[in-house]
Amino acid sequence: MLDLERSYYSDIVTAIVGVDEAGRGPLAGPVCAAACVFPPDFVSEEINDSKQLTAKKRDALFELVKQNALGYGIAFAWPDEIDHLNIYMATQKAMKEAIAQIKVPYQLILTDAMPLKNLGVDVIPIIKGDAKALNIAGASILAKVTRDRYMDELEKQYPQFKFSLHKGYGTKLHMEELKKYGPIEGVHRKSFAPVKAFYVEQLKLF
Repeated sequence: MLDLERSYYSDIVTAIVGVDEAGRGPLAGPVCAAACVFPPDFVSEEINDSKQLTAKKRDALFELVKQNALGYGIAFAWPDEIDHLNIYMATQKAMKEAIAQIKVPYQLILTDAMPLKNLGVDVIPIIKGDAKALNIAGASILAKVTRDRYMDELEKQYPQFKFSLHKGYGTKLHMEELKKYGPIEGVHRKSFAPVKAFYVEQLKLF
């Protein structure tokens, strides 16, 4: 059971926001950030780091998280933002937007290893926080499921890319698709090396 939050609760700290993201590494699609606040007495043996769960289990827990959270938020940083800001800054932006959606009062923010500034309360980055803190794990499930569902829908728009399989990550299949069809404007991250290399090659042709 994930219970790191228990060491932070006090007479002053009665609500803690957990924050995580999904999709920093892919070559395509947005990065998705989520924030989650569970009641201090909420426990769950099932909620865990989203990477440790099957897709079916994540889908079921997605609803459990939403039903039991005092508040939650979900936000995207899109490929053009990632290219403009860089992936690190774009992820921070999405996280802040997700936190801003939470309407219940809170006194502390725990993130999965991401420092955040100017949020009005203390922020503590926790290494591998999604495997230690329940609120961060809840956020990781919200972010992962939301992004995966978005990528599934994106495949319907661009069926030549099997986004439902690789979710935009640089797998062998995705690299073969990139070579055959080229990047999709507004979908692929031009600042990421394998995509950037395609545009460099195109320039050489002219």
